[in-house]
Amino acid sequence: MAGIDRDTPIPSEIKLHQKSRRLELIYAEGESYALDFEFLRVYTPSAEARGHGPGQETLQTGKRNVDIERIEPVGTYALRLVFSDGHDSGLYSWDMLYNLGKHHDELWQEYLTQIEKQGLSRDIDTSSRPAGGSCGHHH
Repeated sequence: MAGIDRDTPIPSEIKLHQKSRRLELIYAEGESYALDFEFLRVYTPSAEARGHGPGQETLQTGKRNVDIERIEPVGTYALRLVFSDGHDSGLYSWDMLYNLGKHHDELWQEYLTQIEKQGLSRDIDTSSRPAGGSCGHHH
């Protein structure tokens, strides 16, 4: 994971909205982003989903109803989001969270297009790898 870009703003406030299932990032500059739990889970930075290089990504599916159970700060540069499906291995740097907020619409459209193209579902999890097929960073 890359370090923090000096120009990346850090949220002044982070709110977890369980009912609407959104993580709200509020910045001192007046910007704010509300990111759905599903969106955050689908775009996890973990090696389990991203792989260890180009072409090794695993499209995350069946995450429509995932919840964030808790948020843990990691140093001064990231958050660990603990999801209800047991996933907790992705560290969301401030850079990544800001970029997910800033580019939400195109990223979400890209995800929906990939799901449709591959005939997959937001409701059925087909992204789990068979036992032994992961990189050892499993929970």
